[in-house]
Amino acid sequence: MTDDFKIFEIDDEIFSRIDGKSYKKNCTVPIENLRYLRVLHKDLSGNILTGELICNVKIAADLIDILKNLYAANYPIEKIALIDEYNADDELSMRANNSSCFNFRFISYTTTVSLHGLGMAVDINPLYNPYIKMVDGRLSIEPATGAEYVDRDKIFPYKIEPDDICVKLFKAHGFLWGGDWQGKKDYQHFYRED
Repeated sequence: MTDDFKIFEIDDEIFSRIDGKSYKKNCTVPIENLRYLRVLHKDLSGNILTGELICNVKIAADLIDILKNLYAANYPIEKIALIDEYNADDELSMRANNSSCFNFRFISYTTTVSLHGLGMAVDINPLYNPYIKMVDGRLSIEPATGAEYVDRDKIFPYKIEPDDICVKLFKAHGFLWGGDWQGKKDYQHFYRED
């Protein structure tokens, strides 16, 4: 199983897949600070699937360990594909319930690079674990198609719970969880700031 969870430097072939998409022309992250991960995961039906992520070198080994443990525990993750398969469009990727990591961008209305833009944040099963916040007195949900998953008391597939193995593994590796935020919630979002 170890050979099924691997870390690679970004070579020319991988770079050609992300250049101009997740690795935008104004990207300030040196390519040598990123790593390509190939992993296994299981969907809700138990199908074994191959996934791929790009992340910061600082979290690559941790992500391999987390995803290896989630796989061994039969924790369902529907898709793990490069966000470039969705033309680096976060909304499209989230609507497809695609778990992803690196996508260079700035935090809205700032010149600060987001943690996804640094490859330091991972979104897991995002359709079922939306980002929820109030904006001008209205509930904003990302992805927009995740509205039926806002009520966390409901039972539904792929839901991340505060005490489930996914949250426990990420926290054991020093990640923070957006589900713990006050005032807004990002149930899909695990991140490190170091």
